[in-house]
Amino acid sequence: MKLHNRIGIVTGASRGIGVHLAEALAAKGVHLAVAARSTDDLAETVARVQRRGVRAIAVGTDVTKRGDLERLVERTEQELGPPDLLVNNAGVQKVERFERYEPDDISWIIGTNVIALETLTRLVLPGMVARRRGHVCNMASLSGRTAYPYNTVYASSKHAVVGFSWSLREEMRPYGVEVSVVCPGFVSDEGMFARRHPNDPPPAIARTVTPAQVATKTIEAIENNRAEVIVTRGLGNVVDVFHALSPDTTARIQRRAGLFGYVEREADRGPEA
Repeated sequence: MKLHNRIGIVTGASRGIGVHLAEALAAKGVHLAVAARSTDDLAETVARVQRRGVRAIAVGTDVTKRGDLERLVERTEQELGPPDLLVNNAGVQKVERFERYEPDDISWIIGTNVIALETLTRLVLPGMVARRRGHVCNMASLSGRTAYPYNTVYASSKHAVVGFSWSLREEMRPYGVEVSVVCPGFVSDEGMFARRHPNDPPPAIARTVTPAQVATKTIEAIENNRAEVIVTRGLGNVVDVFHALSPDTTARIQRRAGLFGYVEREADRGPEA
């Protein structure tokens, strides 16, 4: 998809990767509706986007509430125009041993990462189908391509996002509507691990990437209609291939390299202060 002068929606745009995504899209000439729960932080995102010379609006949105999602689409259409691009970036996680998970936390993570993503996609898709153009880009994770213990609910949600994206891509192919999924590994400077323990980086096998690198690869996926993009370094780039060939061998390598132990330590540290 050519991005100049398109209309886009980016969720989870108040901090982290979402801010970088919004800025990168604005640099390509995309007019944006940026959405998140924190309206104060969204105002800063809008200011950064508008400095790129595009139109932008902030829409306070709790993605788990259908009414908020409907209002997000309505305001985008009224104030910017029909959306050509949807970037489903909003997501949450909780690193914890599964047997200690609160059932409400399971609902919260699946509701945010899967149900909200699919619901918002459903709301924008009819217009894209009618116009025979559009792109939906879903932010998943490398944990959606392999085992990720001690963050099991998050991993299951991202496996769902990957499967949804691939399936919807084929369903939308006759209508000229494109679907991509982006799977970052560990991200430096942003996210829970970087925020809580900046001096405890993940093991070498999980070499980090920057939020700007994730944004750049996401733009490439959209512009080139790539079905799936893995954003990491080293062996992580082929983890999906290894996992498809032998999940047990892949898990054994990750375990011996210290990756699972790293996440386990985080699970046992307890809630963030």
